[in-house]
Order: sequence, then structure tokens, then C-alpha cells
Amino acid sequence: MIQMLGESFTIVTQLERRYLLKEFPELVSCGESSKLLEVGCGNGSTILPILRGNKDIIVYACDCSSEILERAKEFVETSDVASVKNRFFPFYCDFCTTGFPEWLACNYCRGSRPQKQHDCFSDIEEKNRPQLTYLSRESDSSIAGVDFVTLIFTLSAVPLQGMPRALRDCYSVLKPGGLLFFRDYGLYDMTMLRFEPEQRVGFREYMRSDGTRSYFFSIDVVRNLFVDAGFIEVELEYCCVKSVNRRNGKSMQRVWVHGKFKKPL
Repeated sequence: MIQMLGESFTIVTQLERRYLLKEFPELVSCGESSKLLEVGCGNGSTILPILRGNKDIIVYACDCSSEILERAKEFVETSDVASVKNRFFPFYCDFCTTGFPEWLACNYCRGSRPQKQHDCFSDIEEKNRPQLTYLSRESDSSIAGVDFVTLIFTLSAVPLQGMPRALRDCYSVLKPGGLLFFRDYGLYDMTMLRFEPEQRVGFREYMRSDGTRSYFFSIDVVRNLFVDAGFIEVELEYCCVKSVNRRNGKSMQRVWVHGKFKKPL
């Protein structure tokens, strides 16, 4: 916040999450035209460093807020990243309630998923489908699945009882051998300790002032959720960072859960 001529102005800075390329180097080293689905893209802070770090990757990004999605689109399209128009496809999707659109499904999932898995895909998606500049060789109506899915501080906003379905949805759009990259709030993170008792709505689950939820994960909970959804654990650990606020000298303890999970071949 700054003041100028008696008026107050709020300046919002969108910081890129550049650390993701170090934590998940597969996003940089993957083959040409690899496809990524960013679930809950927010303001685009995750998308931009990925597009900048890999000039060949194609990113599909969804969010449940049309307003936020427009901000992400503007943030990415006004950046200095080359060929963004042909590599960045944002679309609206509230995946934890309606599932992903059918055009995201991989051919393997279409032919082999059990009947109960059909709920992972929504039939009402054409109006939200991005204008693709190409179609997959495998199908004339689908991108035939993605190679990577990122869930970065997204799953914690899903009600606990809805998390199993949300992960099955992610599993269903991944190609066999594909990877899901996960990072989210861990137990006793600074934000958890700041919630008031009346904001607690469940076990390790809190309600923010804007009506959104925040769940704080343990390693065991994450492992069980992903394994039950069919994933193979590749990496799973706590990431603890202690920082100091230079203004007031207070230390802040951040606790995140970092994970990497694979869909079996």
C-alpha cells in the first residue's frame, strides 16, 4: 500500500514460482510437445516459469474462478515468453464438483476405465473449451491426455470428503507413466497456527474469511489419498522453511508437503 496526494493505492505484485523448475526438473527436460495440466492455476504464477523454462511444453490451465482465470491469461500473455499463444490454453473448470471435460481424457482411460470412473468427466464442457490450434494425432476431438499434472496449493482448498474424487479425476487425464507434481500446506504451517478456533470446520480443516477452505496435510494422509487413487509414490516429504520478517523481526515457520506421483504403465 502506498499513499500519493492523499490517496491510497494498492499495488499487487505477482511473483513467479521459479522454484518449481528446481523441484520438478521433469518439466524442463521433457520431450517436445509434452502436455501439462495445471489444476487451479490462480494468477498464473506457476504457469509462467514453466513456459519460460521449456519452450516446447504445452500448458492447459484451469480454475474455478472466471475472474482469476482472466488475470492469469493477461499475466501470461503480456509476459516476455515467446510463442505463448500456441502453448497456453486456459479454461474454466470447477473440477472438484463437475470433473474434467471429456476432451482432456487420454485414449487409454477412455477404453479401460471402469464404469464408476465415468463420473471423472463432465459432459457439459464445450462452451468452456479453449480454442486449440491443433488436435492430437490420436483423436480428432481430444488432446488424448496429458503427460503431467500440477496440484500446487490447490488440493487443500477442496473439502476433505471430495479429495478422493479430485485425485481420481487427475489420474484419469494422465497418460500411463505420467507424473503428478504436488505441493501444499503441511501440518503446523504458519497459516494453520494463525487461524482462530471458531474458523475450524473439521479435523485439520479451516474456513478462510473469504469462504474458501484450507486443509493442512500430514505425510500419511497424502500418501493414503494418492495410493488409494491408483498412483505410485515417487517422492514424498515435508519441506520446512524458516524466514524472518525484516520489518518486525518475527520469524515465520513454513511447512509444506512436497510430492511426486506416477500413474502406472
